[in-house]
Amino acid sequence: MKQFTEPIIISEKQTGKKKLTADAHLNAYLLDPVSIASQRIRPAVIICPGGGYGHLSDREGEPVAMQFLSMGCHAFVLHYTLAPDEFPYPQMELAYAVSLVRAHASDWQVDPDKIIVCGFSAGGHLACSLGAFWNQEFLYSPLNLTPENIRPNGMILGYPVITSGSFCHPGSFLNLLGSAAGDETIRRLVSLEHQVGSHTPKTFLWHTSTDDAVPVKNSYLLADALTDHGVNLEMHIYPTGCHGLSLATSEVSGDDGRYIVPQCESWISLVKTWLEYF
Repeated sequence: MKQFTEPIIISEKQTGKKKLTADAHLNAYLLDPVSIASQRIRPAVIICPGGGYGHLSDREGEPVAMQFLSMGCHAFVLHYTLAPDEFPYPQMELAYAVSLVRAHASDWQVDPDKIIVCGFSAGGHLACSLGAFWNQEFLYSPLNLTPENIRPNGMILGYPVITSGSFCHPGSFLNLLGSAAGDETIRRLVSLEHQVGSHTPKTFLWHTSTDDAVPVKNSYLLADALTDHGVNLEMHIYPTGCHGLSLATSEVSGDDGRYIVPQCESWISLVKTWLEYF
């Protein structure tokens, strides 16, 4: 495996907002070519850990990347901008990350038509934002890119933050929007059940019914919107499990074991099948 880091630098001029925190970066994990398939191109999965746009969960980064490597995918973990920097910094960083992977498709042996964004919790909101906004000028034009440069081919969303409405996770939107958090126009813009459409890529979505931080209604609202627009969707709702499960295994468990939920471990094998028939 080849591992390296690529900087993701979005300027104040591009966002129109002063930069207050460190620049983002992309950790790359590339599988080595094997002699019998030295020219094989592979899917790439860009992972956005959660953390309410206030921190990044290590449990939802590298451990997940290792799972995608075991499936024969190249994996990337995006360390994106957090509060007090605001929208659209993280969205532009993910857009740029997708364009970077696509631009290096030949060098890195990536299939440019199988670049998938994967996100958990607020990272799921970030991933889904790109699925909703990749064809919007406010996102691609300041980066001097085209919609096709930044378009994700698929989305994998785990217990995502979606709505800024009645079932929202308030902290995520406060961190993402900062002083604009009370502006109803921008709140609707980032309430993604209103922004996805027929242009949104095929999606794998999972959540738990007992999530007490990001209500499962977020996923139901997204699923309704995606199906209304004819977007290909696979969705799994597990009957039990707390927020932030990641892989739901001992690999990502805290000391109290609450993130070990064997019933939810199947999502990663279901994603493997989804990718095989992508």
